[in-house]
Amino acid sequence: MSEPTTDDVGRPEPPLAAPELATLSGFLDFQRATLEWKTRDLGADGLRLRLPQHASTMTLAGLLKHLSYVEDYWFTEVLAEASMPPPWDDVDWEADQDWDWSSAAADEPADVRETWTTSVERSRQALARAVEADDGDDPLGATHPAWGGQGQVSVRWILTHMVEEYARHNGHADLLRELVDGQTGE
Repeated sequence: MSEPTTDDVGRPEPPLAAPELATLSGFLDFQRATLEWKTRDLGADGLRLRLPQHASTMTLAGLLKHLSYVEDYWFTEVLAEASMPPPWDDVDWEADQDWDWSSAAADEPADVRETWTTSVERSRQALARAVEADDGDDPLGATHPAWGGQGQVSVRWILTHMVEEYARHNGHADLLRELVDGQTGE
């Protein structure tokens, strides 16, 4: 296995030949770094810009905050089976089901970035603890209750879902970033 490399914008390249955990984690870290790149160096105006003439309220700040929530849901609540941390623990989700998206418009850029960075780090720690604690032959196959106990998902499923979640939203981030300042790239 070779040393990790980064691309021209600082994203860690996923390993070309590695065990399953390293491969899935590598692709997730690449997708996380893509979101960081697409939101890098933007102030409040850039992070809050919406597509003109569209009903969508999606913004880059909203993407950061939404993915912070998704990180904490899948890795803290589901994988670690712990309570949701702030700011999610005090949200009245019945009053605003899209609070993670809508509240981002009022957040300072440093705050929304810190929320995301903290959530990602918490996720990495939860994954490391879950894999270390599993004494079976397939730590990625261990299941955890999700959707309020309505189903069970494996660690493998969580990692794959998170790669998909980021990849989908990074497509949105591409469009929004191009609108902000013309920056394009994969």
